[in-house]
Amino acid sequence: MSSRSPSRLPYEGIRVVEFTHMVMGPTCGMLLADLGAEVIKVEPVGGDSTRRLLGSGAGFFPMFNRNKKSIALDLKQPEGIEAARRLIDTADVVSENFKSGVMDKLGLGYAALKARNPRLVYVSHKGFLPGPYENRTALDEVVQMMGGLAYMTGRPGDPLRAGASVNDIMGGLFGALGAMAALAQREHTGVGMEVQASLFENNVFLVGQHMMQHAMTGNAPAPMPSRISAWAVYDVFTVRDGEQVFLAVVSDKQWDIFCRAFGLADWLADPRLKTNNDRVLARDWLMPQLRSHLAGYRASELAARFEQEGLPFAPITRPEQLFDDPHLKATGGLAPVTLPDGRQTRVPLAPLTLDGVQPPIRLQPPAVGEHTDELLRAAGYRDDEIAALKARHITQGDKPS
Repeated sequence: MSSRSPSRLPYEGIRVVEFTHMVMGPTCGMLLADLGAEVIKVEPVGGDSTRRLLGSGAGFFPMFNRNKKSIALDLKQPEGIEAARRLIDTADVVSENFKSGVMDKLGLGYAALKARNPRLVYVSHKGFLPGPYENRTALDEVVQMMGGLAYMTGRPGDPLRAGASVNDIMGGLFGALGAMAALAQREHTGVGMEVQASLFENNVFLVGQHMMQHAMTGNAPAPMPSRISAWAVYDVFTVRDGEQVFLAVVSDKQWDIFCRAFGLADWLADPRLKTNNDRVLARDWLMPQLRSHLAGYRASELAARFEQEGLPFAPITRPEQLFDDPHLKATGGLAPVTLPDGRQTRVPLAPLTLDGVQPPIRLQPPAVGEHTDELLRAAGYRDDEIAALKARHITQGDKPS
């Protein structure tokens, strides 16, 4: 992959003002920022609470807030609201993920802002689209439980959330997609629109394949660990020294290659194993024999043979091992990033290329209020006015006064 930067990113010249925290809203802004937009993160004096999360939340801020500028404003004060409005007056997009009604109470809801700027695109990230559930408090795990994903992920009787914030991240992706669609529509109409993305409906979209499975077969889908696989060989194998590897054989051609590569040519003549569907029906006796046959191999040997033969396989990888993944290192898919404490690490870039280039990191995740002075000056504030706002703790720069 080319290491050059695109000469121009698609959303250069677009200004986004975001009032977001945690994952869903910040993901939307990150994607627009990665694609060239100027994204201004409005956070409280003292900083977005996401910066201080522990455990599984510790990576949220550095992952989802690159390529952004930060301004700190106290939105509980009229002067803070006024500064936010002046910023928004220069914006193409506003993005928010507060509870329903919060932005309206601040005077920053869609109706109020549309009256000031009919061209504004307004993206709200919610737990639910308007309807009976819209006032419920939602989290990724909440909608995974109520939306069938946890049921499908865990073993029977043991619902289990997915191992990443799939609805938050994908919901933010749909928020960004909606913003892009609204900006494209504005080119024709001259006016903006309100966009809503939600966790619950996103989750339902994810499990739609299983809803359609039920519609097609009349049978309730089984959780993934106990499902009837669409393919006979599509599983994790525990082999020599307890190592594990995922192996798949998903077509009749691959079955022929697999059997010849692993000394199982006799199975090619077995009428019970002629087609993939035949092999699916034979899994009860086929898989124990296959596991026994492969048990003496090392996982690396199986992976090398599968790669040589063009068959699907995967090592069982932990997240921290991806820092040393040879493909990501070769393609530049992990870019340098500075953590809040100044340490250097690498972070995944957006999983797409534009003319052969993954959108780069142009700005490191910002310190609290790092761009406050710059942005307020551009909004028409004099230096003495900025100093007065800081003295009253209505705003904050990178180094609080």
